[in-house]
Amino acid sequence: MTPTLTTPALMSRGRYIPWLFVAGFAIVVAVNGIMITFAVGSFSGLYTPKPRERGLHYNTVVAEQKARDALGWRIDTSWRAETGRLEVAVSDANGQPLAGARVAAELIRPVEKRAPVGVTLTPVDAGKFAGYVQLPVRGNWDLDLVVEHQGERFAQTRRLFLK
Repeated sequence: MTPTLTTPALMSRGRYIPWLFVAGFAIVVAVNGIMITFAVGSFSGLYTPKPRERGLHYNTVVAEQKARDALGWRIDTSWRAETGRLEVAVSDANGQPLAGARVAAELIRPVEKRAPVGVTLTPVDAGKFAGYVQLPVRGNWDLDLVVEHQGERFAQTRRLFLK
């Protein structure tokens, strides 16, 4: 005799099958909830503290960038990991060093909400500056540089991998 659907053995064995589907979906929902929590809590994706205000003044930002590009100034950077020395060389459109320029530098960690690390750069030669910095962690950093020379202002951000 073959078992039919009405036998108690088949009925008791089939009762847990719908609960397997419920458990599977519960696991998917729980994992999605954990991933959403990590995504929202780790990095907001915002680079500037007030993105709306910057967006409202977008045309001003573009005009400033065009004026900066028209200057033709070049900035070369080098990082000496063994000593923690950051070197910056600034030159004009003709490749001549910008003597008498002032340079301000700040290192920002792009993947963490961490306070910027200021770098004090001192002139070592015409258009050349150097400073020492102790990094809290190694990896990707954005180097924000502002150069001022004869009333002109030149700002640039560089992505550096500092070991």
